[in-house]
Amino acid sequence: MDWDQFDLNPKVIAALKKADIKSIKEILNLSGADLQRLMKLSSADIQCLLKTVSHMLRRNSMLTALQLYQDKDHLTSQRQKLSLGCSVLDSLLKGGIPLVGITELAGESSAGKTQISLQLCLCVQYPYKYGGLESGAVYICTEDAFPSKRLQQLIDQQHKLRADVPAEIIQKIKFGNSIFVEHAADLDTFHNCITKRISLLLARGMVRLVVIDSIAALFRCEFGVSDSVLKARYLQTFGAQLHSLSTRFRTPIMCINQV
Repeated sequence: MDWDQFDLNPKVIAALKKADIKSIKEILNLSGADLQRLMKLSSADIQCLLKTVSHMLRRNSMLTALQLYQDKDHLTSQRQKLSLGCSVLDSLLKGGIPLVGITELAGESSAGKTQISLQLCLCVQYPYKYGGLESGAVYICTEDAFPSKRLQQLIDQQHKLRADVPAEIIQKIKFGNSIFVEHAADLDTFHNCITKRISLLLARGMVRLVVIDSIAALFRCEFGVSDSVLKARYLQTFGAQLHSLSTRFRTPIMCINQV
């Protein structure tokens, strides 16, 4: 590791080299007290070091759609994306939604959130050449029934909605056969769903998109105003599990929330 490229006090860089610390992992595996003894630095210097190296690891920080559009050089804009099947939306998001990370789609009732999510479930099945991932999708319903009628309407209109794709390719794709629907009305069922059934589908390469409609509904049912700490812990746990799945299988996670 070239410590000179980090924005650190020269004496901290010198101490890292003298202590023969060669990676960020080595730093994070040691306690603050151990680093102080090993590097012979003050507590303030060690805290500054930890803050700097931790910041370097935050590669997937949260971005709004506007930030993603404005930041043309951001790392996520250089990765392959999953197309939304709409040239206007794809242009706005620099190609679509990132393959790694959680994307939140929030809006008022009847704003089109479910419509976009269903379209993504179809887009993911297209060849890479047309913005897809040549795989299926999992749609987790936590509140309402799966909108199968709306999905069928979208499938029937694909030849018009995706005029950029040759008709023979659209005809070959069995869209309905590659969308797996799960229902999770409580936190335990949801946890079992993402840690077991979805993990298995991802491991087998059967899906490359997970849609959750919605996480907020689970928490509205099971937690009151006084349970904010417990609710935050559950949300943090689920977020970490979903991020892990997304990173491991390079699979976008779409979370729908109503505001």
